[in-house]
Amino acid sequence: MTEAQKPRKENATSVTVPIDNVGQAYLDLLRERGIKYFFGNAGTDFAPLIDGFARFAAEKKDFPRPILVPHEFTAVSMAHGFAMVTGEPQVVMVHVNVGTSNGLTGVMNAARANIPLIFTAGRTPITEGEMKGGRNLHIHWAQESFDQASMLREYVKWDYELRNFTQLEKVVDRALNLAMSEPKGPVYLSLPREVLAEEHREFTYTPSGPRHYAKPGPDSEAIRQAALLLKDAENPLIITSMVGKNPAAVGELVKLCESFAFPVVIAASNLYLNFPAEHPLHLGFDPLKYLGDADVIMVIESDVPWFPIKAQPKSGAKVIQMGIDPFFSRYPMRTFPVDVPIASDPEAGLRSLREALSTYKESKRKNIQERFSRLAEEHNTLKATWKAMAEKVRQDSPIDMEWLSYCVGKVRDGNTVIINEYDLRTHQVPLEEPGSFYGSPMVSGLGWCFGAALGVKLARPDSVPIVCMGDGTYHFTAPTAGHFVAQNFPVVVIVFNNQCWNAVKGSVKDLYPAGWAAKRDHFVLCDLEPAPAYEKIVEAFGGYGERVEDPGEIIPALKRAVRAVRKEKRQALLNVICKHP
Repeated sequence: MTEAQKPRKENATSVTVPIDNVGQAYLDLLRERGIKYFFGNAGTDFAPLIDGFARFAAEKKDFPRPILVPHEFTAVSMAHGFAMVTGEPQVVMVHVNVGTSNGLTGVMNAARANIPLIFTAGRTPITEGEMKGGRNLHIHWAQESFDQASMLREYVKWDYELRNFTQLEKVVDRALNLAMSEPKGPVYLSLPREVLAEEHREFTYTPSGPRHYAKPGPDSEAIRQAALLLKDAENPLIITSMVGKNPAAVGELVKLCESFAFPVVIAASNLYLNFPAEHPLHLGFDPLKYLGDADVIMVIESDVPWFPIKAQPKSGAKVIQMGIDPFFSRYPMRTFPVDVPIASDPEAGLRSLREALSTYKESKRKNIQERFSRLAEEHNTLKATWKAMAEKVRQDSPIDMEWLSYCVGKVRDGNTVIINEYDLRTHQVPLEEPGSFYGSPMVSGLGWCFGAALGVKLARPDSVPIVCMGDGTYHFTAPTAGHFVAQNFPVVVIVFNNQCWNAVKGSVKDLYPAGWAAKRDHFVLCDLEPAPAYEKIVEAFGGYGERVEDPGEIIPALKRAVRAVRKEKRQALLNVICKHP
């Protein structure tokens, strides 16, 4: 520790550090609370903080490290990516109300995915020359809002404006505590420029020490009732989409399923690696296929386990729902049935359930063995079917996304991390390790994946993040901002280029299969043509770009892209020309 890093005064309960203003005190407090990075898209309200970072550099204080991101949505998505890998709260700061509005989609994503973010923004100065930091630019009048936080209040757990220096420590600690308390999520803190610029010579705070945040444990009676239902089930079914948020919970799910031969199906909102793909109890990604035969269904951290308009549990089937918030109370409407709710951290809940079932295991051994054999056969049939689907289209040109996904599965290794926003067919990628896959948040704030991949790279510098997205999604990523940051945090981007917003076109066909658009093949506002040369955009940032049209060239091109990141330390983008729907 250098002399500059040492606090000027210290006793058993407090530390005092030298500062010039409140902005510097804020940075010192973030540093003490363990915040490693400060994702920023700056404006005139940042002046005290930028000056504070210069002082930090002079004093050789490494953290928080400022990360410049040229678009607010990308900044929030990058912080999201880092937090989902590490579990650590992240800090993002944007410029007043306009920056808040640009970052709002990212906050919506973080809210539904329960990502702990302290989303901060400056506040337009309110004084007209009476205080340091007051209004001195034309925009300072027009830019002020009556209620800046109102635009995102529905999606944050808490919002507040820092009022004065004396409350700084309490405000920051409350923001951290609320962001990290279950269910986790973003909070919003606005920081007026006059307050940040207020001059002070020293800042005294209380060191926090190791921080622990409570996780709700399972109710013993709910566990007992769930065990009673599951032990006698003839056709049990487990549905999940987010248990992999905690990698340790994946291991507990595997143990539970192996102990009683419970099959696992991954729901549509697949955000994590929730269950090893090669495990014989993994039955794929279509709950509707098995829903009607199941007599006991356990839903684990899944907001939409099935689509009621397409399928329903059979009459008399019992439903267990387990999760931090099994009713998803922040959703205005969600009415999936539940006979036994278990409000618990899944790791603890699954462990308790396995222990409760262990007393019945011996008496059910024959049934368990027979069910395991039957499910393993079904698993192998599914694998063969998926492979045949890919082989059938391996020579199709334009390229079929089924074959492209299969090729991604062939190239990935233990050092790659898949970040998917819709177009990757996950059944073609044999993922085994928790933390090897991340999917887009269920609110569908499109364009999340590029920024998230940058956050993954920041959290795991030795990894090769592979981002899978459509050309429509690529437009939403604020791609030049992503490529700018990727100059320092290189990733592989695969554009599944079908020259279309297929989700929009598909919804028209689904709702009006015999309508005018379908009959006349006339779908306005869907096609993205003429398609630009996306591979040229990455070249402007020193990256490796390649257009791929030959299905036989996908694997070699993927290897070249991975090599560019791994060996050459530069980003890569593959523009893969896929079938137009």
